[in-house]
Amino acid sequence: MEKQGNIRIASENMMPIIKKWLYSEKDIFLREIVSNASDAITKLKKLVDLGEAEGSDSYRIIVRTDKAAGTLTVEDNGIGMTEEEVETYITQIAFSGAADFVEKYEKAGGEGIIGHFGLGFYSAYMVSDNIEIFTKSYRSDAPAVHWESDGNSTYTIGDCDKQDRGTRVVMHLAEEEKEFLDESVIRRLLNKYCSFMPYEIYLNPKSEEELKAESKEGEEKKNEPVNTTQPLYLKQPKDCTEQEYKDFYRHTFADFNEPLFWIHLNMEYPFRLKGILYFPKVKKQVELERGHVKLYCNQVYIADNIKEVIPEFLMLLNGVIDCPDIPLNVSRSFLQNDAQVQKIAKHITKKVADKLVELYKNDKERYENCWKDLSTFVKFGCIKDDSFYQRVKDIIIYKNLSGEYRPVESYFGEEVSEEDAKEGKEPKAVYYVSDEKKQAQYIRMFKDAGLDAIVCDTFIDPHFISYIEYKNPTKVRFLRIDADVAGELKEEGGADSELEEIFKKYLGEKHVRIRTEKLKGNVPAIVNVSEFMRRMSEMNQFYMMGDAAADVTLVVNSASPAVQALKGAQEEQQKCAVMQIYYLALLAYKQLTPEELSEFTDNQTAMIEKFLK
Repeated sequence: MEKQGNIRIASENMMPIIKKWLYSEKDIFLREIVSNASDAITKLKKLVDLGEAEGSDSYRIIVRTDKAAGTLTVEDNGIGMTEEEVETYITQIAFSGAADFVEKYEKAGGEGIIGHFGLGFYSAYMVSDNIEIFTKSYRSDAPAVHWESDGNSTYTIGDCDKQDRGTRVVMHLAEEEKEFLDESVIRRLLNKYCSFMPYEIYLNPKSEEELKAESKEGEEKKNEPVNTTQPLYLKQPKDCTEQEYKDFYRHTFADFNEPLFWIHLNMEYPFRLKGILYFPKVKKQVELERGHVKLYCNQVYIADNIKEVIPEFLMLLNGVIDCPDIPLNVSRSFLQNDAQVQKIAKHITKKVADKLVELYKNDKERYENCWKDLSTFVKFGCIKDDSFYQRVKDIIIYKNLSGEYRPVESYFGEEVSEEDAKEGKEPKAVYYVSDEKKQAQYIRMFKDAGLDAIVCDTFIDPHFISYIEYKNPTKVRFLRIDADVAGELKEEGGADSELEEIFKKYLGEKHVRIRTEKLKGNVPAIVNVSEFMRRMSEMNQFYMMGDAAADVTLVVNSASPAVQALKGAQEEQQKCAVMQIYYLALLAYKQLTPEELSEFTDNQTAMIEKFLK
């Protein structure tokens, strides 16, 4: 016999608020309904294990779209419900404390609704005008139950003729939500939210008669589930092959570039955590590319890149993490218990650092081969997380001018004491190259003088070397190879006031300082820029704040025969030669502006004409 009842709620505004605030994305309703079906099967299996219920040879969840009827159905063969349980779990618990709910969340915007009020099932009303439940309990003496409500203040409940155990939820979709009747849309959502659920999910499965009709002679067609019930991360690492890791990566992230390597997380204490994190190849060296770290809870998808669980720098990776102990509320959308979440995040960071250290110690050649792709991630991680830096600081490597990789700390000098610092002693200067092609002239001079420098060729390096200086202020300071003339490149007695005056005379409008030094080699002049001003300029450009004026010095090599020849030259010759020397030095330092290039070309043409006369 069917009866009617009132949903226990003190406000008529309940359902509009649910529809508005329940979830940030309404398509998540499918995850909630399918997850409830999965939970129902899990409950039954536990009773079967205890000998309190009869099980099934196969457990499955079936999702059906029916455009003609305008319905979306999710059905399971799990534990089912009695009429009393339907009243309790659907009608009463969902709306307990409803008055407080309305008062609190109408003002607060609804964050955390589910965790307080158990409204998971009611997410379906975001897309439905009416919902029916057909359910039969595992208890053989309990009749099947039909429940129906349009989500307002009333519902009907009574017996029905459902024969098999389990629950069928029939959602009558609202007119404006008919997109959820499209099989391709539902398949996409099932792939997104339910791809690793522990029980097979079938979308619009065909009957045996239909399968037989479609089968060719000698073959047998069968329905294929849309999900994988045993994802690779659930296996023990020792049982996984390299090919399986690569296949799982390609299937999960649709990336046909092979990952560099991976970390298989597998632990049971102090909390349960499984997953695989992949280090992808860096597609562009000029920017941080966000990866996808998919978070699951008991094989149910939660979200990508949840910052509370996945440290920011780890979001450059691709991976899946399944943590049953993660403190979610019932909606599986909001995190609770910050202390526990922080412990999980710290553990994940530790495991990543440990893997990198292990790779460096056990397979240094592979580590060095991967470093160009790894370095941005590692450096960004150090800047963002000091605990990560402390774990990996010994394996941060830089290539020198000979192409040899060495740990950055091996370039440090002895610590400068306070007393020595007061007397003007500075930490050891480590020179670096930011562009091997543009700075080729400086590199050649360094090599000729037997000097070395490290190669900093990723966009994050200017920030990272500042961070290293901050962490080791008494041991190292970094200078770009064109920032100052290293002492070893200079010889005594290089000052020449006459040459300085000649260059100042013709470069007076260029706002460039002139200094003469006796340098090793025949290069006429080089450009030096204050390291501090150059870093400020680069930082301003990085943050799009405009370019700071660079403190440029033209260091004229008084030992160069070409420079010395200026002293006896005619005025017109001096001007052409000085401009030529200046622009050649500038070309070795940077790309010329259109105005500079035009003037350089004019000067070059004039020199050629004079030479040919």
